Amino acid sequence: MHTYLIEMLECPVCRGILKWDVIEERENRIETGTANCQKCSAAYPVREGIGMFLTPDLPRKDLWEQVDSQLILYLRERPDLERKLMDVPINTLEPADLYYRALVLEERGKYEKARELEELAEEGIYTAEYRACWQSQIEYVIEEIAGSEGPIIDLASGRGYLVDKMAQRLDRLIVATDFSPRVLRRDRKWLETMGLYDKVSLLAFDARRTPFRKKAIGVLTTNLGLPNIEEPGNLLRELRRVVGGRFLAITHFYPEEDEINGSALRENGLITLFRAEAEESFSSAGWETEVVNVCRGLARPTPTSEVLEGAGIDGFPLAETMLEWCVIAAH
Repeated sequence: MHTYLIEMLECPVCRGILKWDVIEERENRIETGTANCQKCSAAYPVREGIGMFLTPDLPRKDLWEQVDSQLILYLRERPDLERKLMDVPINTLEPADLYYRALVLEERGKYEKARELEELAEEGIYTAEYRACWQSQIEYVIEEIAGSEGPIIDLASGRGYLVDKMAQRLDRLIVATDFSPRVLRRDRKWLETMGLYDKVSLLAFDARRTPFRKKAIGVLTTNLGLPNIEEPGNLLRELRRVVGGRFLAITHFYPEEDEINGSALRENGLITLFRAEAEESFSSAGWETEVVNVCRGLARPTPTSEVLEGAGIDGFPLAETMLEWCVIAAH
C-alpha cells in the first residue's frame, strides 16, 4: 500500500488514530508493517504490500479462498481429471471448463495465458448482450471519472476487472479493495505482470466497517460489488460516512415480474438486484442517486463443467431473463 493512504485511514473498530510501525518500505509503498490503534490497541498488519483491516467480529464467506483452494486440492487428488482439464486442446473444452482451466493457470503463475482463456470462456458463458451491456458500464465509469482528482477507491474489486481498465487508461492512483486477501494477492501478481502495480494500492477490509476517515474518499467505484449484498442498509450508511464526493456503482437489475429468479433472489436477501429496492436502500442511507447509462440485455443460466462434475460459474440467473444494466451515480 502506498504511504499516502496513511492520512486517509483510521481504526475500523473504534475510529481511533493509527500509529504506524513500518518495517519495510519501498518507493513510497509499505511492504511490511503494522498499524496500531492508539485508542483500542487493535493491530492491523501490512503483509506483501496489502493493508489488512479485517475485523474478527464480522462474519464473512471468502468465496475466492474456497473456490481457488478447493479447486486445486480437488484436482491434486484426481490427476485423471486434471489431465482432462489441462492437457487437452482448448477447442475441445466447454466454456465452463475453459474458465476453470484459466483458474488453474493463474494458480501456476501463468497470468497472461489465464486471462486469454478467461476471455475466451466468457464468450460461451455469457450472452453477447450481457457482455456488451457490462462493457458499456465500464466505459461510462472510466469516462465519468477521467477528469476528477485524487485517488480512486474501488470497492469489492474481486479479480480486478475495473481496476485493470482504470489503471491502463487513467493516470491516477487507484486503491483495489476486497475482504479476500487471497484475491488481492492474485491481483498484485496480475498487476505486476502487466506493469500496472505502481499505480495501485491493495487494502483488505469489510465494506460494512471500512478503515477510512470521514469524507476521506472523493471517488468510489464498484464493478458488480452491490448485487451480492444481503443487508445493504448498514453497508450503504458506512459508505455514506466515508465518501465525500461520488459513488459510481456498476450493477444490473432483474425485472419485478421475473417470478422464478425473483423469488430465489429475495429468499437469499439479495434485494439490491431490484431497482426499486436498490433506490430505496440508497435513499434510506442518505444518498441522492441517479440511474444512468441504462441498457438491457438477455441473460441465461451459466453453463456447468463437464470435467468437474457439473461445477457451475454463477448462481444466477436460474432462468433466462432480461437484465437492466446501469450505473448508480450516488452523491
